[in-house]
Amino acid sequence: MMKTLYIKSPVEEAITKKLRTGDQVFISGVVYVGRDAAHKKIIDALDHGKSLPFELKGQTIYYMGPAPAKPGQPIGAAGPTTGGRMDAYSPRLLAEGLKVMIGKGTRSPAVKDAIKKYRGVYMAATGGAGALISKSVKKSEIAAYPELGTEAILRLEVEDFSAIVINDIYGGDLYQEEQAKYRNAIR
Repeated sequence: MMKTLYIKSPVEEAITKKLRTGDQVFISGVVYVGRDAAHKKIIDALDHGKSLPFELKGQTIYYMGPAPAKPGQPIGAAGPTTGGRMDAYSPRLLAEGLKVMIGKGTRSPAVKDAIKKYRGVYMAATGGAGALISKSVKKSEIAAYPELGTEAILRLEVEDFSAIVINDIYGGDLYQEEQAKYRNAIR
């Protein structure tokens, strides 16, 4: 049964155990924005034993497309980008303690296996709703890799950031589940 939950980020494993595919989640707290180039730099740092610019354990990473902030606003449109673009990096980050990933679209079997193994979750934010999503962002600042420009890691402070659980620690996949319902309904 799908439910609505309000959670704080950073996220503890006790919370990821409660989340199931289809649950609507409202996140408050700290969320990091990171995309391809930032993920590559994080993995390079881990591979070379360097310290990371933020603690991964319990964190939430949002795959957000860049949009400049209007004067007086903490951020511009804050729409999701495709999670699959980070599939090469996500299992390693989950192994290091990352708990929540937010984007849009499906994830690879390797990422879904890592979600189960390391007890994380993948959530989707609504594509095309970047202006609406930005209203949940209360503060935004560059946290790391400013040389990457629009791909720098941002540290957001959010309040009631809305997302839907797509992949949970139990192997659930909302996209596959809903497609199966649709196929059965048209038979």
